[in-house]
Amino acid sequence: MGNPQTKSYEKLILVTVGVAAFVSLAWSAGLIGKGIWQLSQSKIPTESNGKNIANFSHVPNVATGVFNYGGSTAWASLRLAVDSVIQSERPEIQFRYVQPQNQPPGSSPGIGMLLEGKVDFVQSSRSLRPEEYQLAKQKGLKLKQIPVAVDSIAVAVHPKLDIPGLTLSQLQAIYTGKISNWQEIGGADQPITAYSRPASTGEIVDFIALKTGQNRANREMGSNIKFVPTATQALRQLANNPGGIYYDSTATIMPQCTVKPLPISEKGNNLVAPYQPPLVPASACPKKRNQPNVKAIRSAQYPLTHYLYVVFLENNDGKEQIGQVYANFLLTPQGQKLISKTGFLALD
Repeated sequence: MGNPQTKSYEKLILVTVGVAAFVSLAWSAGLIGKGIWQLSQSKIPTESNGKNIANFSHVPNVATGVFNYGGSTAWASLRLAVDSVIQSERPEIQFRYVQPQNQPPGSSPGIGMLLEGKVDFVQSSRSLRPEEYQLAKQKGLKLKQIPVAVDSIAVAVHPKLDIPGLTLSQLQAIYTGKISNWQEIGGADQPITAYSRPASTGEIVDFIALKTGQNRANREMGSNIKFVPTATQALRQLANNPGGIYYDSTATIMPQCTVKPLPISEKGNNLVAPYQPPLVPASACPKKRNQPNVKAIRSAQYPLTHYLYVVFLENNDGKEQIGQVYANFLLTPQGQKLISKTGFLALD
């Protein structure tokens, strides 16, 4: 730790993550259910009328009081940048983020708290799972989700790792332990350390299994995974491990100077970069940083693309209004503009 370059790496990671990943990404909980990740080429489904409202000051039916919400750490930037503006312009409503007990925060814990009546709505970085709909039904409840933004996941490696990119099947094999050395896929003779945050367990594996029609038995994470509590710690460790790999929100990965995002292919050699080509080398950062490949992400040409959702309970003693109103705020032109400034993409 006495190396000044290592110290500067760590400082840069902490600063960048404090702005972008504090903000983002992460990505929570596993993805189960057809069509969860891949964006539809048709009109984005939403039952909210927020798009027809000019700005925050015109959103109707805003309740008075403090309302609890939970969910994905990927929403950290929205909580910081968007929610603060909503509460400033509409002081009659205040939001309070609630941490789950005895587990890291994420989409799944947030949805669990919603079904237990501990929060009024959830910020989710994935679609609802069939088993969550079923659990709600058993409790006499009905879940509803509204997409409010577009996000994507970037896969990062050490800058010195010399591979052009990964296919989804290779990525799956790494995180299920079937590939354990970079040499197996054209890289150097270097053992692979696959980093993941506990709240993100199985996301990529689940997604690839669904796209390839595999059964649940093939979705298990490998015993080779090294779990790291936070994005900051994962990025710090990756920057010092030439054999490491980590996945997180594109909004988290793109600004980093000490790791390298990889192009991804659904199959074959059709690699699509999560960044706007050409890749900005680490030597040019921080004066210049990689930017998200907006065109490829918005069109879902980039394979790891998905929505951010507001999740709430329908017909639940008036609490539906809170989740619906929150979605309406985010879907206004003002809300979508603020979302686009946090590293995510507006819906259109």
